[in-house]
Amino acid sequence: MKKQLLATIIGLNLTAAAQAATPSLEEMWEMIQQQQGEIATLKQQLRNNDARIQETEVIAEATISAVEQISMAPSASSKTTFGGYGELHYNSLDRDDSAASKDAMDFHRFVMFTGHQFSDDIRFFSELEVEHSIAGEDQPGEVELEQAYIEWDFASQHSAKAGLFLLPIGIINETHEPNTFYGTERNNVEKNIVPATWWEGGAVISGEISTGLSYDFAVHSGLFLDAGEYKPRDGRQKVGKAKADDMAFTGRLKYTAIPGLEVAASVQVQQDVHQGEGEAIGGTLFETHVAWQRDDFQLRALYAEWDFDSAINNVVINQDGDLALGADEQTGFYIEPSYRIGDKIGLFARYSEYDNLAGSATNTAVEQFDIGLNYWLHPNVVFKIDYQNQDTPSKTGYDGINMGVGYSF
Repeated sequence: MKKQLLATIIGLNLTAAAQAATPSLEEMWEMIQQQQGEIATLKQQLRNNDARIQETEVIAEATISAVEQISMAPSASSKTTFGGYGELHYNSLDRDDSAASKDAMDFHRFVMFTGHQFSDDIRFFSELEVEHSIAGEDQPGEVELEQAYIEWDFASQHSAKAGLFLLPIGIINETHEPNTFYGTERNNVEKNIVPATWWEGGAVISGEISTGLSYDFAVHSGLFLDAGEYKPRDGRQKVGKAKADDMAFTGRLKYTAIPGLEVAASVQVQQDVHQGEGEAIGGTLFETHVAWQRDDFQLRALYAEWDFDSAINNVVINQDGDLALGADEQTGFYIEPSYRIGDKIGLFARYSEYDNLAGSATNTAVEQFDIGLNYWLHPNVVFKIDYQNQDTPSKTGYDGINMGVGYSF
């Protein structure tokens, strides 16, 4: 009896609960309307999100395109380049006749390079130098523009320059950064006969005839030997309101097809080194050199010779009325073996001889022997020390120690 009553009560409760859980038709309609509203709201939100995503994609694509264009276009800084070199010298030299000595510290050169690439085949290069640290009235130094030219690659393997440029003569005239050669001071032959550093204004074409065989041909301003002058070095005008009554012509052939070997020959012709002032004097310079490197051993040798018209012998060179007898022939040569010990140390020896009066019947040659070492703290930073012994017929040569530090970048 009790079990039947309990079952009846439970059944009634379940029926009531089921009836209570089942919504009416009106309630179901309201629920459907509410769900449709929520679905409409969700659809609108999805449409808004799709619009935002599309807008973001457009912005992202535009940004990527702009970045690609910026990365592909070279910046102004990448088109313009800077560099330079410099060297400090200390000389402690005694003269053979004991009449004088040289003990001096000199920041010999401070040079800055500036270049600019206008296009793949057109570029600009310049070199501005301060010599001997201080320039101005009654000061020992000078401010000089050594190079300033436009270069154009007008054909494959051929180019042209116009402006101020170094002449294609010798070993160090075009490449003279202190970390590229031995000895504190530049050699006497390329200083007094060639004479480096030598630049002129004009135009030059250069190119490669075949593999390892190149040429240069230049038309440019020339030397001007004023009254009392006969040495080529004295005739450099440095293109500062330079007299150009008579232009000069320089040509060079260079062979580098064999690895480690450079053989070159240069010729310069000038019809009048007096530039129309006084008697015309023509001059021809011939220079040839070899630079050979095999492993750690290197050999450099150079010969240079000027052939001037004989009228140059009549130049009065001092107040005593002495003439430049023998100046119609001016010659020089040097030979320089060197050996690298690892990456840091290089030993060298050099014998040189030059004569600005070589056509004279008397001995007027200056001979010099140098020996020393270079220490490269870095491939572009070098310390130098060397000993020189110089002999002159007048016993006025200088012997002693030279030291220096140089850099390039």
